[in-house]
Amino acid sequence: MTALRTVTVDGSPVHVLESGTGPAVLMLHGSGPGTTGSGAWATTAQALGTSWHLVAPDQAGFGRTPIPARSRGGLRLWTEQAAGLMDALGVEHYAVVGHSMGGAVALALAAARPQQVTRVVAVSTMGAPGAPLSAELDAVWAAPAGPLGARDMLSRLVLDQSLVTESAVAARAASMRAGATAFASLFPPPRTRWADDLTLSAQTLAGVSAPVLLVHGAEDRVTPLGTAALPLLEHLADVRLHVLGRCGHVPALEHPHDFRRLLSCFLRREQGH
Repeated sequence: MTALRTVTVDGSPVHVLESGTGPAVLMLHGSGPGTTGSGAWATTAQALGTSWHLVAPDQAGFGRTPIPARSRGGLRLWTEQAAGLMDALGVEHYAVVGHSMGGAVALALAAARPQQVTRVVAVSTMGAPGAPLSAELDAVWAAPAGPLGARDMLSRLVLDQSLVTESAVAARAASMRAGATAFASLFPPPRTRWADDLTLSAQTLAGVSAPVLLVHGAEDRVTPLGTAALPLLEHLADVRLHVLGRCGHVPALEHPHDFRRLLSCFLRREQGH
């Protein structure tokens, strides 16, 4: 059964999509305007079935989750809120799947909570030390709310432009408008500082003891393979990288069957299957 609920974390509401029972998997979305937990992961969650307890929150400043008072957002907030959410749900051990910004949060969370985080899947991830702000990510963060901004952003995220359908543009435009005020406070220009905030130090990455699977598109222009994923191979103790050809920034959308197979096989290893 899939349910939408609101969980209070450190006195602030967090909107969450939950489904299934079994081993817990926290699923963290990326940073594009209009992104939500359910928007990013509902299709993947449905395909994975009910044998996992999937938890997909709107992170602070996205969807229906506000930025807590006296906070501006950023990696520390998102990491602490993710840990607090799983604590509030009473989940002691869990895998973390993160896309783009969510990948950096997942790695930071694994370093901060080594006894809780069992596995990490970082997809098109940010977080590599010294990774620059790409022109494409700068443009994604700057995309204005509305159909033109939505179309431009989606066209940058995927290699296959046939995926930028009218319905996809309309849905993203609506979610961009709904969250425009909160999002505007997250990544104002100059934006290099926000990309820097989402990079992790070599010391932090050395603290990640959980096995890590990196999944990346060979044609990703938002977080390019060479500056985003490859450097992480030098810093993570237990890591493997799967590169998908003819794929941009959103493997879950562009290669959904391959992505779900990679995800389920890697997560099932911890169950001894």
